[in-house]
Amino acid sequence: MLTYIYRNAITLGLFAVISAGLVGLVHHWTRDRIQSEKEAALYRMLHQVISPDAHDNDLYQDCRLVIAPESLGTKEPVRVFRARKDGHPVALIIQSIAPDGYNGAIELLVGVEERNRVTGVGVISHQETPGLGDQIEQRKSPWLKQFSGKDLLHAPAEQWKVRKDGGVFDALTGATITPRAVVRAVHETLTYANRHWDKLFNEPANCH
Repeated sequence: MLTYIYRNAITLGLFAVISAGLVGLVHHWTRDRIQSEKEAALYRMLHQVISPDAHDNDLYQDCRLVIAPESLGTKEPVRVFRARKDGHPVALIIQSIAPDGYNGAIELLVGVEERNRVTGVGVISHQETPGLGDQIEQRKSPWLKQFSGKDLLHAPAEQWKVRKDGGVFDALTGATITPRAVVRAVHETLTYANRHWDKLFNEPANCH
């Protein structure tokens, strides 16, 4: 009887070890694939946020890592892509985080022209509620388009809110927390670009 119990215990133990190993391998394989797909999506989004005709440099190579948790929503390094035309600064495309989405962090890509004007905003990743907060995705609604052309001069800080809070931005039907988080993050990113424009362009690339 004891031999039978020991045999079963060993079998179960081996099964647990093998299962854990398989889970680890699957996680490793899928993690790399997910990261690769995320990078591909980011690359495509770069030219949704800024027109390819607006620059003549390689955005992926002309890139700088920065850490600015108070402005960009995370303590982790994020990338700032620098767009140039004939060697002259044209725009910054900044990864930033809206940390206070309804279901967690929302990862954004914000384009900023030299005149402190938003060229476009894209959502890289999020966990918002399907049918409600996920309307921040470009393929599901035009909601993000309202940021294009907004700047710090014609839309001062007190207007960077959803209309329900006295601002100039539309919310999403049935969802207020998500748009509040995105509006706040885009404004913080725009302000950061305005304050550090020259420094961000003049420092050497260090993303690779």
